[in-house]
Amino acid sequence: MSFAPLTLHLVEGAVSFRITPAGVRDLKAALDSLMSTLKAGALQGTPPAGRPPAKPVMEFCYTGEVFLEVFCNPNIWPSPFAAKLLLTLRDERIRLTTEAELTQVMEDVNQYLEQSIA
Repeated sequence: MSFAPLTLHLVEGAVSFRITPAGVRDLKAALDSLMSTLKAGALQGTPPAGRPPAKPVMEFCYTGEVFLEVFCNPNIWPSPFAAKLLLTLRDERIRLTTEAELTQVMEDVNQYLEQSIA
């Protein structure tokens, strides 16, 4: 079965690959959870006693025609708008590891889902 490719716009350039709609929905759920964590952290600010409690890292993996891994440590980003993701995309012939902005990847995923529903 063939699926429309998902295009993710990176800091420099873009990458397109085939992923199931269910895989994109799972990625969206992971990104939404990360966004909530980052927003909550930004609203709380730094507690008067020093360091805020550590937030869990976000790791998403998808295996299909390609292997996709998305990683983000929310403890190092002050807000969702500053956050970057580490993306690894590979198959048996090539491996790409790069950064992408969280807000851009969320926009790309939402656009894909809107187009696949229409």
